[in-house]
Amino acid sequence: QVQLVESGGGLVQPGGSLRLSCEASGFMFSIAYMRWYRQAPGKERELVAGISSSGGVTTYADSVKGRFTISRDNVKKTVHLQMNSVNSDDTAVYYCHAQQGPWSGFGQGTQVTVSS
Repeated sequence: QVQLVESGGGLVQPGGSLRLSCEASGFMFSIAYMRWYRQAPGKERELVAGISSSGGVTTYADSVKGRFTISRDNVKKTVHLQMNSVNSDDTAVYYCHAQQGPWSGFGQGTQVTVSS
């Protein structure tokens, strides 16, 4: 059974940091392309960051470049999103996404709220 379980969300002050994690199971994580998406209230889901199967190639949305870092551990089957210098625009539900060949799927999401 394929599972993507996000954790690490919560309330953070503007300028603060948060680290999201996604634990994967039920598929070949080491060859899957992994992404983080987010969806703010009233907005469409948007791509935040992606990382290749080896971890050697990463991509970021312009809005998070220089502030967020995606990483993965193929032994532990986890992918992380380190969020630094957050602001109110980063408030959203963050979703882990996996793609392996023709298959892809999302986790259930974790809420991140940036507020003082």
